[in-house]
Amino acid sequence: MSLKKEGDFAFNRDNLYGTTNEPTYAGATSFMRRKYTRDLEGVDLVVTGIPLDTATTNRPGARFGPRAIRAASTIMAWARPYGTKEDPFDKLAVIDYGDCFWDFGRPEEVPGAIEEHATNIISQGPGLLSLGGDHFIAWPLLKAHAKKHGKPLSLLHFDAHSDTWPCEDGRIDHGTMFRHAVNEGLVDPTQSTQIGLRTTNDDTLGFNIFDGPFVNREGIDVVVEETKKILGNRPVYLSFDIDCLDPSYAPGTGTPVCGGLTTNQAIQILRGLSGINLIGMDVVEVAPAYDIGEITALAGATLAVEFINMYANRP
Repeated sequence: MSLKKEGDFAFNRDNLYGTTNEPTYAGATSFMRRKYTRDLEGVDLVVTGIPLDTATTNRPGARFGPRAIRAASTIMAWARPYGTKEDPFDKLAVIDYGDCFWDFGRPEEVPGAIEEHATNIISQGPGLLSLGGDHFIAWPLLKAHAKKHGKPLSLLHFDAHSDTWPCEDGRIDHGTMFRHAVNEGLVDPTQSTQIGLRTTNDDTLGFNIFDGPFVNREGIDVVVEETKKILGNRPVYLSFDIDCLDPSYAPGTGTPVCGGLTTNQAIQILRGLSGINLIGMDVVEVAPAYDIGEITALAGATLAVEFINMYANRP
């Protein structure tokens, strides 16, 4: 292995494909050293940051999640994911689009700004991987994807919380947006799964739930097999709240809950689900102020790369 003398491939990359080696400690920190650009010609997948945390119910700080995930990704950006036979970046032209912006003094405009941002990207052809930000961002992202792919979508949801608590219409709250999604017909809960839950909400809305105890008791293979049956070949939106992981693996988040998945369990479930009809994805709720040694940000970046690998192997 040799390092090229030039760097800053976030700006200087001349090919959207492939993996390039750059010192992990230097250079512009785009996600996985992909090119920073808003030119979507020839692009297969866009990575964008959505730095929102005004919908949190406990500790804020997820607005800094996209920055932390990008920085953590540099430690992995020099080689293909371990245990894979193909580099997803050889199959997909992936760029870092930068972040979504809005007037922070007008919170009521945030959902529309996120939806417009996502719609502008996916309407031109590429898929979209969003880095949060708190989990509320999934609602406007689902709206944008449903406009392109039709509704209802199937939701593949990893979380410690159901995020389906009762609420009034229009509430900006990271614990309610999937109830909005069901009520608006964006998601069919009977053909969706929630994995890793471990907080009480007796109203399931019909979601198929494999909670934290189920995953730990029954194992990865059972979860994968049952989830594949439920999702079938339907268009699937994947939303991963980092607090699905146990706090020992992801302390840097706003609403940690004990008894969660290990990072390895999450990776193996995702790899087992390779081949589903994945149409969009997000990883959310990384709050670096509470992190220890960047392990939460690294977990977020690692999972995001797994999503990209799944997207590269979709039907």
